[in-house]
Amino acid sequence: MLCRLVASRQEGVEYSVISLKGDGFYGEVLRANGLDPYSFQFKRFFQLTSLFEFFRLVRLIAKLSPDVVQTWLYHADLIGGVAARLAGCPRVVWGIRTSRLSPSLNSRFTRMVAWLCSRLSPIVPVAIATCSIEAAKEHKRMGYDPAKFHVIPNGFDLVAYAPDTTVRQQLRQEWGVAKEEVLFGCVARWDPYKDHPSLLLALSLAAASGTAVRCVLVGGGLTVSNSALAELLSKYNLTDSVVLAGSRSDIPSVMNALDFHILSSASEAFPNVVAEAMACGTPCIVTDVGDAAMIVGATGWIVPPKNPGLLARAIEDAMGGFGGKNDAKRRIEARKRIVDDFSLQRMTQAYVRLWQSVASK
Repeated sequence: MLCRLVASRQEGVEYSVISLKGDGFYGEVLRANGLDPYSFQFKRFFQLTSLFEFFRLVRLIAKLSPDVVQTWLYHADLIGGVAARLAGCPRVVWGIRTSRLSPSLNSRFTRMVAWLCSRLSPIVPVAIATCSIEAAKEHKRMGYDPAKFHVIPNGFDLVAYAPDTTVRQQLRQEWGVAKEEVLFGCVARWDPYKDHPSLLLALSLAAASGTAVRCVLVGGGLTVSNSALAELLSKYNLTDSVVLAGSRSDIPSVMNALDFHILSSASEAFPNVVAEAMACGTPCIVTDVGDAAMIVGATGWIVPPKNPGLLARAIEDAMGGFGGKNDAKRRIEARKRIVDDFSLQRMTQAYVRLWQSVASK
C-alpha cells in the first residue's frame, strides 16, 4: 500500500522513501516507479551497528529537510519518529497497519515497541494515520493519544483490479479447474494470523455435507514443501481438491479466476485481499476481524473468527446460490462498493490533505 501511495504521483508532492532493513522485495517495485529508496541495515535495537545506523538516519533526514515525515508500522514509528524529531522535523505522522496485538501472534519485542509508542504518542507524532476503524479503536484502548487518529482506508487501482474473463479462463486451465466448477480461494501467506487450519477444517466440513469443494491457496509457504500444510490436507482428505499455488504476483488474475474468495484470518486491520477480490467482481466470505465486515457490507458472508462450523455453512450457502439472479447482482454490487468507497485516488488524496494540514501547523 505504501508503494501504491508513492507511485500515485500526486501533484505538488515529492517523496523520499527510507527502508530501515534493506530494500527487500519492494525496493525493485519502488525503482520501477522512479523512486530509489535509501536503504539502512538496522539489526537488533541495542546492537552497536543499529546505533550507528540510527545516527546515519538522523543525518539523512536533516539533509533531506522534509516538510512531513510519514512512518509506516511500529518499529518505523518509533525509530523514524524519534530520528525525525532529533533531525529538527517536528511534523511526524505515524502509520499503524495492525488491528491488535496478541502474545500468540506477535513477538514480545514487537509488543514492547507498540507499548513504548503508546507512551510516546502524545510527544512524537502530530498525527496518527491508520487504515482501519478497528485499529484506531484498539490502539486508543492501548493508550495511544486518541486526539491524533485519522482513519484513511486503503485504496485500490480499479483498472488493474477489474473483471476479466480472459485471464479467468487462462488461470483456471493452469490449475486444472474446469469451466463449470465452482472455485473458492484464499490469498494469504502461511501465517498464524491467517488461520489456514480453520479454513481447511471448514472446507472438510462442507465437503462432508455433500458440497463439491474446490479451493486454491495462494501465498508464501502454500506449497507442497510445507509439511504442516500437507499433514492438514491429508488429515481432512483435501489433497485432491485443494490447489497449492504458492506466491504469485498476478493477484488481479487470481481474483478473477475465483468464484468466491475466503478470508479466514484470526486478526486483521484492513484486509486488502477482500477489497481486491470485490473489485474484480468476486464476492467474499470473511471472518469478522478488523474492517473486513465493513468492507464487505451486504455483498458477502461474515462469520466469527476461528469458527470452522459457521465458515463451512457460509461456503455451502455461497455454493448453493452460485449462478442465480442474486449471485449476479452480488458480483455487481461487490465491485461497485469498492469503486464508490475504496479507490486509490480517494486514499492518496486523503493522505495529501493530512500532510498539507500537518505541514501548515
